[in-house]
Amino acid sequence: MPQPRWRLPLLGDLLSIDVAKPVQREMQMAQELGGIFERKILQHRLIVVSGADLVREVNDEEKWAKFLGKPLRKLRVIAGDGLFTAFNSEPNWSKAHNILGPGFSQAAMRGYHDSMLTVVDRLVDSWDSAAAGGEYVDVPKSMTSLTFDVIGRCGFSYDFDSFGRTEPDPFIAAMSRALEYINRSSNDIPILRALFGRSARAQHARDIALMQETVDRIVEERMRSGEQHGDLLDLMMHTVDPDTGEQLSPESIRNQVLTFLVAGNETTAATLGFAIHFLSRHPEVVAKARAEITQVVGADGRIGYEQVAKLRYVRRVVDETLRLWPAAPGYFRKVRGETTLGGRTLPKGSWVFVLLPQLHRDPLWGDDPERFDPDRFEPAAVRKRPAHIFKPWGTGIRACIGRQFALHEAVLTLASLIRRYDFAPEPGYELDVHEAITLKPRRLKVKLSTL
Repeated sequence: MPQPRWRLPLLGDLLSIDVAKPVQREMQMAQELGGIFERKILQHRLIVVSGADLVREVNDEEKWAKFLGKPLRKLRVIAGDGLFTAFNSEPNWSKAHNILGPGFSQAAMRGYHDSMLTVVDRLVDSWDSAAAGGEYVDVPKSMTSLTFDVIGRCGFSYDFDSFGRTEPDPFIAAMSRALEYINRSSNDIPILRALFGRSARAQHARDIALMQETVDRIVEERMRSGEQHGDLLDLMMHTVDPDTGEQLSPESIRNQVLTFLVAGNETTAATLGFAIHFLSRHPEVVAKARAEITQVVGADGRIGYEQVAKLRYVRRVVDETLRLWPAAPGYFRKVRGETTLGGRTLPKGSWVFVLLPQLHRDPLWGDDPERFDPDRFEPAAVRKRPAHIFKPWGTGIRACIGRQFALHEAVLTLASLIRRYDFAPEPGYELDVHEAITLKPRRLKVKLSTL
């Protein structure tokens, strides 16, 4: 199997490590080594897959299943057996999936729409002030505030009021540090971390405690009030799993809330941030999207729930953003029994990492897969491509349960911003992709012109 150059005895591919940007380093390796290669760091082996035909094999649910790789295992210290980090064998995954599924139905999404609009309006007020002052806006900060407040209001009827604060909510700061620590400690040299990482470990423990205390406070306030809001927290607290007749335990409720606060916030914020970056570089895309919004909604009308699904070009902007920089950079898969992959025999228990940004740049995407082009997702173009080469939400029964929620939020937000602003990039800025479990733009600022 292909492997990086300069493999060392005992140490393996130590020279290939990039602690800060491991995914982008693996993208470089895939370009050099092809659609499958092996990395070895000390005694740990990792097979990285990005070739389209190989990914199709790996996505076969009869032969492969979800696997919790090292970053996800480390994330369990925050979210335990939540939907994203549960082992396949843990009963709370299927229980929570059954209980929370109705929370992402069309009826539920319709109920979330107005809450999303309320938060988007707060974002617009914030950006209007920046535009009036000729200031650049910090896009990642704004998008994190937006998505954090959206999941707080829609999921738990809780207002974090991020746009009313001069400093980010302590939960956001703790979450950012915790994810950064997990990402680095999943890709560094353990002995060096043990020797020199005492301060970082202590901060990590404090951050986890703060996040758990925040969630416990939200749940306790709901229990004391005795109120029901028809949100995700109500489902967790009062719904019985139809298969087992059981409810979620208090610990499982905490884990699910943490899962949504982390995953539901980070991924959509990152996608919106990348989308704003691309829009600031492609005014022709902005113009085309704006024309669609005007046709569907009108020049000044409030965007209704049904209209979001009709904004098909704006949705294509979201999909093309997810193609180039999926917030979740990949997923791990494990073979259920001995099998072959690309002509190579893999024994039972072998696992691989599907490298999504490289899969999404496969030659099947055309001659220039690095180019931002929402028209790749026109229906005729989609029908010509194999479905398995676009997997930003994962695959199989463990794919993202909140996909429709995230898409609705992203399209609604972008439509609200595109109809109101032109975006100008900061001079000299080149996209800097930051890695902390998720991928997101760093130091991204744009100047706004109000229409």
